[in-house]
Amino acid sequence: MIGLVDYGMGNLRSVEKALQKAGGEVRRICCCDDFEKGLDHLVVPGQGAFRDCVAHLHQNGLWGAVQQWLADDRPFLGICLGLQALFDKSYENGVHDGLGHLRGSVRRFSASGIKIPQIGWNQVDIRRQDCTLFNGIPDSSYFYFDHSFVVKPDDGGVVAGETVYGEPFASVVWKNRCYAVQFHPEKSQKVGLQLLENFIRNTG
Repeated sequence: MIGLVDYGMGNLRSVEKALQKAGGEVRRICCCDDFEKGLDHLVVPGQGAFRDCVAHLHQNGLWGAVQQWLADDRPFLGICLGLQALFDKSYENGVHDGLGHLRGSVRRFSASGIKIPQIGWNQVDIRRQDCTLFNGIPDSSYFYFDHSFVVKPDDGGVVAGETVYGEPFASVVWKNRCYAVQFHPEKSQKVGLQLLENFIRNTG
């Protein structure tokens, strides 16, 4: 059973459909009580501003429950904002605290001469061959991105995949049973579905 965190942001239906197509049974999680219903995996998606993401998680009583899930090292997948929220803080429209599960920050692209946000297909170069999210996925496969900010981990060892857009950035992070991606697997066709299937099958 996959808990899909619904905090009012992002294209939740497309993520839900992709998880189902990848073989998962999905339940939407709208409040902290929903965490008590026999979940095996947790997915936090999201598009939009970091500040709004944090505010919605707090308002819906989900912040502490997500932190506890991560502290218990249960299978977790963050998508886009769900990746960024894992880190200590973001510098998007001010300074805002994140979940603090991973050390580091979220900052705007700093390279010159690039269009921001990055919208469209880009390659992910595998940096951790032992990361099970990549099972059956060729190195340098293309995934769909839509973002203006990137994560800057303090520990380079958590970077499982890297992408270049004016500058290299961490597009996949992994620590124990916590996985997160900057791109949108639900919009990334075959390789995106393979990644979601790998998360469902190999991280329980």
